[in-house]
Amino acid sequence: MPISLQKGGKVDLTKDNPGLSKLIVGLGWDTNKYDGGADFDLDASAFLLGASGRVTGDGDFIFYNNPKHISGSVVSTGDNRTGTGKGDDEQIKVELLKVPAEIQKIAFTVTIHEADKRRQNFGQVGNSYIRIINEVTSEELVRFDLGEDFSIETAIVVGELYRHGPEWKFNAIGSGFQGGLAALAKNFGLQV
Repeated sequence: MPISLQKGGKVDLTKDNPGLSKLIVGLGWDTNKYDGGADFDLDASAFLLGASGRVTGDGDFIFYNNPKHISGSVVSTGDNRTGTGKGDDEQIKVELLKVPAEIQKIAFTVTIHEADKRRQNFGQVGNSYIRIINEVTSEELVRFDLGEDFSIETAIVVGELYRHGPEWKFNAIGSGFQGGLAALAKNFGLQV
């Protein structure tokens, strides 16, 4: 049975699951009834952050145009452009033992592609979640359902993996941004 977190909740991943090293971070969502004429294209991304809470370079931003970190530690499995189907809409794989020592956190985000142009926001998205799966056993370890707290936001920091001494923990964030991917990128230290 997975641990179900509320916003701000934290859980020890590696301490409670000895030997855990390969994760699948699954992100999912549904779009509410919408008559704007354009499909919703939501994108999951990961930012690998140093001690300052910022990326150390452009390669620390993992998304559909840069799907694999140079270390091989974080890999996006692809871009689902419609969000249709059951289960996770997008997944990001993480190999904890390969994460470079200078990386202290991995932030997982979801943005709406061309949100302003299409007049879309997270108020029109429901059933959003993030879940952490042990890739070796396929066991779901942690789940965070975001709820319906968003309205005008076009980007969300869903959660983060972070180092705590030799262990890895997960923090359920659920923090929304206006300004889409550009606002997130600036927040994490990228030049846009």
